[in-house]
Amino acid sequence: MRLRALVATAIVLTIIPAAPALAENAPAPPPAVAESPVAAENPAPAESPAASAPVTPSPVPSPEGGPAPDAGDPSPPAPAPKLEEGLAADEDGARVIVEVTAPAEAAPVADQAQALPGAEVVLQPPDTSFIVVEATGESLAVLAEDPRVVSVRRDRTYSPSALAPNLQVIGAEAVHNANVRGDGQTIAIVDTGIDADHPAFGGKVVGQACFSTADGTSQTLCPNGQTTDPASADAETAACVHDGVNLCDHGTHVAGIAHAVAPAADIVAVQVFSRDNDCYGDGSGEVCLTAYESSILLALDHVAKLKDSTPGLVAVNLSLGTFPFEGSCDNVTGLEAMRGKVEALRAKGVAVVAAAGNDGTPGAGAPGCFSAAVTVGATGNDDHVADWSNHGSTLDLFAPGVEIDSAVPGGGTQVYSGTSMATPHVAGAFALMAQKETDDAPDALLGRLRTAGRPIVYGGVTVPRLDLGVAILGGTPQPPVTQEPVPDGPGDDPSDTPTPDPTSGPEPEPVPDDTPDPAPVPLPTVTVTVTVTATPPAAAPAVCTRGKGRTTLTAAQWAVEMHKRTGKLSDETLDCYLRLAAKASAVFPEITRASTPGTAHRVLKPSGKTARTAKATFDRELLAAWLNWAHGAVNLTAKAGGTSTVKAALASAEKRRLAALSLSKAASALRKQVNTRRPA
Repeated sequence: MRLRALVATAIVLTIIPAAPALAENAPAPPPAVAESPVAAENPAPAESPAASAPVTPSPVPSPEGGPAPDAGDPSPPAPAPKLEEGLAADEDGARVIVEVTAPAEAAPVADQAQALPGAEVVLQPPDTSFIVVEATGESLAVLAEDPRVVSVRRDRTYSPSALAPNLQVIGAEAVHNANVRGDGQTIAIVDTGIDADHPAFGGKVVGQACFSTADGTSQTLCPNGQTTDPASADAETAACVHDGVNLCDHGTHVAGIAHAVAPAADIVAVQVFSRDNDCYGDGSGEVCLTAYESSILLALDHVAKLKDSTPGLVAVNLSLGTFPFEGSCDNVTGLEAMRGKVEALRAKGVAVVAAAGNDGTPGAGAPGCFSAAVTVGATGNDDHVADWSNHGSTLDLFAPGVEIDSAVPGGGTQVYSGTSMATPHVAGAFALMAQKETDDAPDALLGRLRTAGRPIVYGGVTVPRLDLGVAILGGTPQPPVTQEPVPDGPGDDPSDTPTPDPTSGPEPEPVPDDTPDPAPVPLPTVTVTVTVTATPPAAAPAVCTRGKGRTTLTAAQWAVEMHKRTGKLSDETLDCYLRLAAKASAVFPEITRASTPGTAHRVLKPSGKTARTAKATFDRELLAAWLNWAHGAVNLTAKAGGTSTVKAALASAEKRRLAALSLSKAASALRKQVNTRRPA
């Protein structure tokens, strides 16, 4: 669940409501009532006829042959006020846009503004006709008298344009208009850190902590090695950057979504990921991010302590997770410590909101599989469940998670899809609900959200989609939407595919190896076509070539395909794919039997005590990767997370399997960098 976040780059770049083009003496644009309580309380004055009239209108003959209309008073109209109404009386200071007559005047006006008492120039973009200033009303009034200044108006905040449809879908805009914006609440984001200076957050990042660790090839991402340094979760620290790409963008993207839903809530960012400089564990130097469970446990402890001093801390967002479990994992050995911390937080009044995962299967990964967590799956703005989203009775809510535009480190935005994107919609929802229902515990708030949500019937299981409008403002839930899961097949549209988890990252060129090229041996040819004539000749040999799939499938989805009567691909096609994999791979079927759909199904969906072993996990991801290649959904020359290729990733992984080396890192890399679909 990689993410990128939302935002405005200043206000100027994210405005969606139509605004007049900047021009000399142009009136200030109308305030964004939906997004700014300040603007709502201080509406811009109505434009006077004098200010909007043409300078010298030509006489127009009156209808019916009457006299021409009066040309008007010959005296020039009074100029519109330069200073927006209400600013002069603002003794506490305000952030404003100062528009000047020409770009060349921006610098001298900025110098004048900086010299005024209590004023500071906070933004001076090059080659533009405006600057941004923070100053008291008295100083702004003086600045407005400068003839080079065209207007002085509030620098209002807006939700990013691409998030606007999502906020409308869940009813957040209507709730914001009712002055429910998360005031007095706090959301903790446990992720890959945050760009706290990003303009999307408007100064709402009030705390940071870091539990990133260094171990072997892992490198800490704590900038100063400090746990609670004021910038300890900084996503722009040097270790977050590899080959010019920021690996830590996920947390900023997630936090941006939560902030868009609850713009008045404070944010606490907690870094739990470490930089792994050898993802595959084979010395190839592949770089990615990974989070140790110990780091997550420490982060949850930190959030629990923070709750004691921050009563408004209402939710912690965990857009991360393990492989999926079918049903609850409350009794799974080895997860007791994390389960206990999730339960303790819920008992203290903090909702633990977790992503279900992007495996396209019933269930969820830990911590989403705990019954004490609030588990979230992804839908599109059309209320259809994304085919890659985990689903089923383990989930508590669905929320928008397809093509979400949010903030990323460096001040920009990026579009990502995934249950990671859906989850912060719900974390933000808890902040809004807690402001409205101040005495309710997480269980009660979740109950209200579930009751108000739009029922989504998927695979026979009903899970409500988040609807804040009904939950907070009242009304009747929208009618149900029914949809059946459809396994991926050739021709699927990959445009809304989930982004890789934070473990993905750019990679250096692979180290050359002497393993045989895993390219398939040419075979006769398939489409699986049979030619029939009036007098049929002897049967032609079956032809078998790679398919033309457009999207990769996860191991869980390939298991569905291999199971009789549940898949979309024909038995002939599956047999062909398995033959291609057998010819290209040194592991299948020599080391692990997977020559028929039945045996392949057992590899892809193991059962019993061996199901969770490193070897079983690795084999299912390796087989899924070869099947995705045979399906045509991925080429051997394609990039695998960075500068490495799928061919190099497969060769490295098979080397480790044949040499009986540690497989956990290699399995994770195959799942994230080959089998998890992502935009081109």
